[in-house]
Amino acid sequence: MAADTRFIQTAAAALPGGHYSQAVAYQGLLHVSGQLPVRPDGSHAVAASFAEQAQIALDNLCAILAAAGRGPQDLLKVTVYVVGIEHWPTFDRLYAGFLGEHRPARAVVPVPQLHHGYLVEIEALARAD
Repeated sequence: MAADTRFIQTAAAALPGGHYSQAVAYQGLLHVSGQLPVRPDGSHAVAASFAEQAQIALDNLCAILAAAGRGPQDLLKVTVYVVGIEHWPTFDRLYAGFLGEHRPARAVVPVPQLHHGYLVEIEALARAD
């Protein structure tokens, strides 16, 4: 592993449920793994509304950015996986509130299903330094 590789982990976001890191910083970029709406204590929010699930996933993303010394203004690219494209307007509203005037590149990808039956997953690329 390269000497300038940094693995980010924080208890303020859901800990990985598999063989991966919450985020990896390398060569000036922070690669944030897909964040499901799992609460920091590990409890699942699969029965929550789409809006609640999206907020938990965004909170996890924000906590990981903070653990890396970054914030939402450092996001460069966000990929959002959504079960049911009808949720897109709700997500867009929450996302705009989360980011304010900052507008990173983004893709919203409709998918048939996500792990544990969740409705949203968010992964991101951000500045690391």
